[in-house]
Amino acid sequence: MLPINKITHRLCFMMSKTLYITCCCGCCSALRPRYKRLVDNIFPALPQDGLVKSNMEKLTFYSLSSPEKLDRIGDYLFQKASRDIYRRRHGFVIIAMEAMDQLLLACHSQTLNLFVESFLKMVQKLLESTDPQLQILATQSFVRFANIEEDTPSYHRRYDFFVSKFSAMCHSNHTDKPTRDSIRLAGIRGLQGVIRKTVSDDLVENIWEAQHMDKIVPSLLYNMQGAEKYETVLCLEPETDTREGIEEPPKLAEACLRELVGRASYGHIRSVLRPVLTHFDRHELWLPCDFAVHIFKIIMFSIQAQYSYSVVEALMQHLDASGGGSGTRVRAARATVLSNIVAIAAGDSVGPSVLEIINNLLTNLRASVARDSELSFQKESDERLYQEALINALGEFADHLPDFQKIDIMMFIVSKIPSGRGKPTKADCMLQSILLKSLLKVGTTYKTTELSKAFPAAFLEALLRVSSTSEARTRALLQRILHTLLDRRANAPLLIVPTVNYEQLGLTVEKCSRPDLIFISKHGYAIFSSLYEGLQLESNTAENISAIYTTLSLLAIELASEETVCDMLQLILAIQQSAISNPVLSAAQQCQLHAVAVALAALVPHVLVLPPLGDYVKQIIEARREEAEHMLPPLSDEYDVPPNKLPNKLPYLMIDQMALGECLKASGIEPSRLQTASPYTGGATVGLAHRHSWVEAGATQGRDSLADISAGPVTELDSANSSPGVQRHPAQSESVSLEALRRAASGPSEAERRDAERRKVSLNNTFRTAPFDHLLHITQPKYEIQDKLEEIFNSISEEPLLPVGAGSPAGKTQNQVQPYTKYLTELFLY
Repeated sequence: MLPINKITHRLCFMMSKTLYITCCCGCCSALRPRYKRLVDNIFPALPQDGLVKSNMEKLTFYSLSSPEKLDRIGDYLFQKASRDIYRRRHGFVIIAMEAMDQLLLACHSQTLNLFVESFLKMVQKLLESTDPQLQILATQSFVRFANIEEDTPSYHRRYDFFVSKFSAMCHSNHTDKPTRDSIRLAGIRGLQGVIRKTVSDDLVENIWEAQHMDKIVPSLLYNMQGAEKYETVLCLEPETDTREGIEEPPKLAEACLRELVGRASYGHIRSVLRPVLTHFDRHELWLPCDFAVHIFKIIMFSIQAQYSYSVVEALMQHLDASGGGSGTRVRAARATVLSNIVAIAAGDSVGPSVLEIINNLLTNLRASVARDSELSFQKESDERLYQEALINALGEFADHLPDFQKIDIMMFIVSKIPSGRGKPTKADCMLQSILLKSLLKVGTTYKTTELSKAFPAAFLEALLRVSSTSEARTRALLQRILHTLLDRRANAPLLIVPTVNYEQLGLTVEKCSRPDLIFISKHGYAIFSSLYEGLQLESNTAENISAIYTTLSLLAIELASEETVCDMLQLILAIQQSAISNPVLSAAQQCQLHAVAVALAALVPHVLVLPPLGDYVKQIIEARREEAEHMLPPLSDEYDVPPNKLPNKLPYLMIDQMALGECLKASGIEPSRLQTASPYTGGATVGLAHRHSWVEAGATQGRDSLADISAGPVTELDSANSSPGVQRHPAQSESVSLEALRRAASGPSEAERRDAERRKVSLNNTFRTAPFDHLLHITQPKYEIQDKLEEIFNSISEEPLLPVGAGSPAGKTQNQVQPYTKYLTELFLY
């Protein structure tokens, strides 16, 4: 036990030492820089007490008074936070980060960039930790910083780490779902902050570089593909498009993607689209295509309107680049995506961009057709899906274009259709069908106002050229295109099946306009002639004939006028005559044509209100119902007709030309055009054989004196007097010659003069009104002159010019006409 004085001495020593240490610490604290003292004072004794607000206000005031100290304050806060992170004193780290945020929001000065460097280092330090709470805290601070508009740009600031870290947070696979969602939300908000901080300033880091976009875009898509359902809207609602308002990763990722695409300029669109396409390819997200359609619609709705075409272009180029390397179903899915977005771009596509899109789609269609014939059945059906998707894309694109551009598109498509001349290959037939389907898809979007606008001369000529193709299905498809363009009053669905009971259909009929009359006066013959020729083909099915009937019915309704009724009736008579005289038609086809003729004849008085003509047609219909129902609608593929009931055996059930003329005259319509030669039978009157040679036609339409001499009850004028080697009876020849001379001297009778005048008027009318193609057709000889000359010379070399006498080796008298007499008339006319 120590003595009392020693104890007292030791106590005094300890008290003096404590006093010394306290004095030294107080002196040292007083000597520390003021900004450090102010920073130290904002931290409480216990972290749960939070930031000391009064001391924080002093630090803020000091920072505003001495902005040059901001960089030191920030660096000191970073050092304290780093030590606390290492010691896992997260409460003090949160306080330091809060102080950083308040200083950042309060200080707007030229020296803010110096403080930002410390701030970003502190945010990076927190993001590098493994604690989700600190990562979320750092992200929130970064987002607040991103929303601050700086006065001066920073040339040296880099965001590589933040892009990488936030992207990694977007892919968090934390076992706890709420924590995982919180980390992903933080990562998406961080990316959104990086985008906002960088895209508006060209002097900072270029966020559009591939190294950044390859991280940002897939991270957003990864979160969006986890949504339960995809609902694409034009834009997000304002109340939901906030920094803290969205609590679901898919929705927040969608908002971020919209913002990214919306801020992209024309040169940066491809930077966003390339990683989108790569992500879909790499992770096989094209099938099913719902998610792909959703994403590309978001892009189309978010992008600046003038740049929307570039999205379509990029998708089509991706379609081209993949070619046949990708699966057919994948290509079909891509084409489906294209069909869903191409309409959005159509409104802003003008000029060359329109035709470029159409040409690209048609190129893909042609490539698909080329592959189609080389594939198995299953793959072939997939290829058809791809073709249908491309056709739908074409139709959707055209639907949103103005009408004049639709006509240009249709003309462009028609120009790509292979010619129907010769025997087409299987690929040509398939391509014809596919392109006509495309044409039909575009045609359904066109609203016809005037026929002259719907059928420009070049377009009409191309359509009629295709109508002569050998494929029956292709011809039927072409007629559907004509229905679409001709039908302005929704009558086509009512006229699909031929009928004679039009009162029950409720057709809409309006008076024909003057522009349409001018159109049909120019192009009527070409249209009617093409349809007439289409009815004469041996390969026609009931579908083909019904389709042509629908076309003719629409023409009769749309062009209902007293000026066109004679043309329509003349065509009806020609159809009826062809059903009798065309040798290539089967019995079923003959019956079908008769049914079509009487159905059209019943339609004419219905649309023009001609009671006499209507009564006459009804009489024919009733008579056919009693004796020949097979000559009435509806059409059938097969007819069981006895030989005595064939149409050519029932002439009294036919539509009569003279009776039609009388009906028109009774209705106050001049029937003279109906009495002229039919242009559909080579210029001859209806019912006569088709004439191709001037030699044969001239005998009835020209050289009146020769026609008069040859007319009469006697036999044809014999020219054997001037033909060596031909023997005949002199008495008969003399009688014929005297009678002919007597008739020629006395002149033609009154009836003959009227008949000659009628033929003259008909000939003048034909050459005055018929198109050049028609004139060329009726004057074309049956053979080429070179071939005929060779035939003549060959015959002359084989047969003697003089007749063989009785003592000749043949021992027979030659009574046939010699070659040079047979062909003299034809050669003379040439």
